[in-house]
Amino acid sequence: MRRRLWILLLPLGLLLLSGGLLGTYFETNDDLAILGMVCGATTAVPQTNLYLYFHGYAALWTKLYAAWPLVPWYGLTLYGLLYVATVLVGAVLEPLLRPHLRPWPRALVLGLLFGLAWLEHGFWFNYTRVPLLLAGATLLYTATRYPVRGWRAMVPGLLLVGAAAGIRPGGALLGLVAAAPAAWWLVGRPALGVLAGQFLLVGALALVVGQNEKAATYRRFDTRVASFNDYRLTTAPPATRVPNPTDRLALAAARNWMYSDSTLTGEAFFERLVQARPAEFLRHTAPAKLGRTLSGLARDYFPVLLLLGLLGLLVGRRRPVGQRLFWLVQAGFVGLLLGLGTLLKLPPRAALPLLDFWLLANLVFVVRRGLLPRRPLVGGTGHYLAGLALLLATGAYAYKTTHRRYILKQERAVNEWQQRRLLASAGKSTVLVTDGLVATYKSNSPFAPVPWPAKPKQVLLLTGWPSYSPAQPQLLAALTGTRAFGPAVARLATRADVAWLLTPGGARLVNARLAVSGSDCRLRPVANRLPVPAVRRYKPSCMGLNPAVRP
Repeated sequence: MRRRLWILLLPLGLLLLSGGLLGTYFETNDDLAILGMVCGATTAVPQTNLYLYFHGYAALWTKLYAAWPLVPWYGLTLYGLLYVATVLVGAVLEPLLRPHLRPWPRALVLGLLFGLAWLEHGFWFNYTRVPLLLAGATLLYTATRYPVRGWRAMVPGLLLVGAAAGIRPGGALLGLVAAAPAAWWLVGRPALGVLAGQFLLVGALALVVGQNEKAATYRRFDTRVASFNDYRLTTAPPATRVPNPTDRLALAAARNWMYSDSTLTGEAFFERLVQARPAEFLRHTAPAKLGRTLSGLARDYFPVLLLLGLLGLLVGRRRPVGQRLFWLVQAGFVGLLLGLGTLLKLPPRAALPLLDFWLLANLVFVVRRGLLPRRPLVGGTGHYLAGLALLLATGAYAYKTTHRRYILKQERAVNEWQQRRLLASAGKSTVLVTDGLVATYKSNSPFAPVPWPAKPKQVLLLTGWPSYSPAQPQLLAALTGTRAFGPAVARLATRADVAWLLTPGGARLVNARLAVSGSDCRLRPVANRLPVPAVRRYKPSCMGLNPAVRP
């Protein structure tokens, strides 16, 4: 009983301690963009279905935020699941280290592993970390309990993996793949049955949620956008080589993530202008992405890489039974990390979870093969050198994390101030049209109240992935009576209750779209300054304006 309580309280204490000392920050603007859709601030109504992720969660959150809008349900839910994943990993590691370390040194080692390889998950948060970590941790925990408890362990494991897959099925699948080697070395053949059952559940859930025609269309278009804007797997010719002015406008909008207009930047645009050029990708794009991946891993995760290197060195010197599979797993993780970074992308929210399961796999192998000394804190020169290297890496990582906290805290203060000023600049307008608000979402707190006030009542985001979500045409129809972007913007330009806070580039694109739709209105910059340097206030001018005039 005391041991179980210890396993529950140690992760909680570590998460609370890191949150209290360092704070919690959103890694990207995605989380707050999702929250805006769930709360209905950037959509016509609160979205109960986000199609690609948060299956079931979104419907629950809409009800919770409607009843208690000041409670940070999004952060509480996801951090609760992160805590569960942390407990499960601790429950696997604690008995693994028990024969080698006394209770307090064991707690110290677990705390050190948390600080070097897990702390970032709560400190620099993104929702995509949770399904990866929760699915992988559940596989490990269930695998260790299944040989003794059977279905009594399998059923809760399936429920937790289902919770991970509900956030994002692809993330849960990746977590299962990454945790599979550690599960195999923990219990051997029984892990295959556990893995198969959890794989089938995630696959079935992915098929069920993907059957909806709207979801399939959204996923297909999202893949095209990601391949072009994010992964650079596809490219388009320079604007100077595009003769059609409408195509040039579409290309400029796409490169600025402005996908609201399906007639301009829809499927036909990708079919017509965007192509995969493998030779160009292999010659220019892939080497650059590979270099960034390698430098990012070395810069951000050198303590984890050091631990991996030390464990690999131990295996190489002792040459235990099963070392061939060990080195195949090493090659597999290297290929997975570099392949993701080169072909797609490897942001911190994906890199560290994969490194964590790689480290867990190596640690399990070393302990299960009896390579870890019975008292690893006492040893010869090699042990002291390894300890010194780890101590130096820990100090450097502590400094790096402290510096990152300073940077993120500054960024949050600036972004929150800009949010308040931008939303206040909309005045009494009932609609805010902007392409500059999303940039202020980064580094916000997962536990802060939602930033959108009651006024303006609706925020129309022109850029980012929310601009091509199925909720965008619904919002346009609610605001203007038409789902088509061009006519909707033209109607908004004639209304006095609409505030336009745009970047100069965004205003140029909107004006060009107004011209294409035949509207006599154009947006002209207003002299008063805004707190965000890149954003200006614009006012529509619909009388006697030469269509050639641009802001």
